[in-house]
Amino acid sequence: MTIEYKINPIITAEDFIDILKRSTLGERRPINDIDTINGMIKNADIIVTANIDNNIIGIARAVTDFNYCCYLSDLAVDTKYQKKGIGKNLILKIQEQLNSKCKIILLSAPNATTYYPKIGFTQHNSAWTII
Repeated sequence: MTIEYKINPIITAEDFIDILKRSTLGERRPINDIDTINGMIKNADIIVTANIDNNIIGIARAVTDFNYCCYLSDLAVDTKYQKKGIGKNLILKIQEQLNSKCKIILLSAPNATTYYPKIGFTQHNSAWTII
């Protein structure tokens, strides 16, 4: 199995929705709102995909200033390919696009809270959101 990582590939809303669904992240993303999905793709600063035979099996999407902070807004790996280091490699590819001092920040899915410490993240207790 050869995995090819692509930096800022052209992807469609359908491609993005498909991998979100296959990763279970679709449960927490607006997959039925095509305008929002298109905006998420268009306005991302970095998108990295993991591909096998030109099929997306993983994706990372980030918004960043490239120097101080990078919000990793989506990290999704097809459930068939999880626990093979693909998520970690997607994050490493994001890091390669950033200044070495730039921090990656994310909000974890409830079922992924034990994953991030294993790959070097530390938990921060004061994240806040507003809608």
